[in-house]
Amino acid sequence: MKDLILTVPEDVLQAAKVPPSEREGEFLKELAVALYARNILSLGKARSLAKMTRWEFEELLGQRQIVRHYDEASLEEDLQYGLGYK
Repeated sequence: MKDLILTVPEDVLQAAKVPPSEREGEFLKELAVALYARNILSLGKARSLAKMTRWEFEELLGQRQIVRHYDEASLEEDLQYGLGYK
């Protein structure tokens, strides 16, 4: 599988209210949050794109008031894991 390289025009980069040293990280976070919120990426893939731990990414989602995608199958899996059945 190939990596996707996005080109951001220089005028957009200059308009971003983010220090140059933080631009890449901030753009990746914004993209990850947006794709997760639209249910395009899972939590794991979105946090990986954002280069954050699960806990950091979940905290970011909370700050942004983004609803977590959590279904009954995921709950059952977590319960089984927590109870030591798997």
